[in-house]
Amino acid sequence: MNEQMTILVVDDEFGFRHDIQEFLSENNFDVSTAETPSKAFELLNNNHIDLVILDIRLPEMDGLSALKIIKEQHPDTEVMMISGHGDMDSVIKAMKLGAIDFFPKPFYLKDLLAAILRTKKYIQVTDKLKEVEFNYQKVTRKLNEKTGAGIIGESKAIKHVLDMISKVAWADSTSVLITGESGTGKELVARAIHLMSPRKDNYFYAVNSSAITETLFESEFFGHTKGAFTGANENKSGWFEVANGGSLFLDEIGDLPMSLQIKFLRVLEERKISRVGGTREIDINVRIIAATNQDLEALTQTKQFRLDLYHRLNSFIIHLPPLRERKEDISLLIHHFVMEFSKKLNKPIKNIEKSAIQLLEGYSFPGNIRELRNMVERAVILSDSGVIKPNHFQISKSGKTNIDLHDHPEVFDLDAIEKETIIKAIYKANYNKSQAARLLNISFQSLDRRIKKYNLSFERKLI
Repeated sequence: MNEQMTILVVDDEFGFRHDIQEFLSENNFDVSTAETPSKAFELLNNNHIDLVILDIRLPEMDGLSALKIIKEQHPDTEVMMISGHGDMDSVIKAMKLGAIDFFPKPFYLKDLLAAILRTKKYIQVTDKLKEVEFNYQKVTRKLNEKTGAGIIGESKAIKHVLDMISKVAWADSTSVLITGESGTGKELVARAIHLMSPRKDNYFYAVNSSAITETLFESEFFGHTKGAFTGANENKSGWFEVANGGSLFLDEIGDLPMSLQIKFLRVLEERKISRVGGTREIDINVRIIAATNQDLEALTQTKQFRLDLYHRLNSFIIHLPPLRERKEDISLLIHHFVMEFSKKLNKPIKNIEKSAIQLLEGYSFPGNIRELRNMVERAVILSDSGVIKPNHFQISKSGKTNIDLHDHPEVFDLDAIEKETIIKAIYKANYNKSQAARLLNISFQSLDRRIKKYNLSFERKLI
């Protein structure tokens, strides 16, 4: 909705139309009038109208019939009914047809104004929700096109994240800081920002800051010239050059040593680098997207992170909620990962038992989406019947569950535990049955019986 709300008053009484138009115009509304439904339809077809104030008694047709046509042809236009002969039956019919309010004549203009302001607020909220939904669809469509898998979820929290992605992606000179616990999908968000930006056709480079040592920092980030140091046998481009014109994603930026933070800050400020051993300055045009599972602001207080670098990075913050705060997305994620691993492992899964989903919905997931993905992979491996059951999921002791485990005795099913142990032993022994038996501290014959018992098969032939 535009800043100035547009209103159409439809009433066959000239004096009433004039008084309403004058009053609302004085209160900064853009007001048009119509004396008949046909005139009103013409104005609606040729102009954007936020709100129609519609009399229930009109020439050509009654207001309820006009209301029905307006909502069918202009569903986003709100309608407020007025009548000098109001009755409850008409009110009920109007509301069922989509009217947002109903006013009996006579009424105070201040009461009408208050109702219009409420409607304005409602329209603004509705428009925002539509914008978020549009951005959600746009981002997920782009991600699906580029990567084959988007950010999974329908929760309010994840739609807010996608809305933020859509807004900041096009401001491609703005640094972005993604916060959230480990396993929440921070790199996926960073890739989404890149794919939605004007830089999408250029390089996206991901770097784990915690893995960078001081001795390698300058060489890895800035590159080096041939002979710059022992082992520098050729010229090498650094990450800033590789990602030039694109995006550089720095994961776990909070782990970057203090001695390296100043060097990194200098590059962000000057937008120039020099290769180690070189003298020529190279201009860089790289968007920085950083991520952390730590409280950087708190780290600045303890002098573990530079305040000036923090302010450089936090131009735009996107916070990823933990999975336990978006439980309505768990079922969608389970189905998504089951499809992924079913295809990857060539194991068709026909069904996921409701009790299995309920079990996971009651779990706190300290490892977030990464943990859920690993749990689903294990469940697909363990499933023999094409059905995922509660006993296929191993619940970590570090994550509490709201599900009464007495309702799921199969969680502690010994056969499932034994079966999984055998699978692990076979893989560890590189499919050698004799070696696997020794790892399990059982005889070759005993292992063979158990393999047959659980109807296990492997891609490589067991020997």
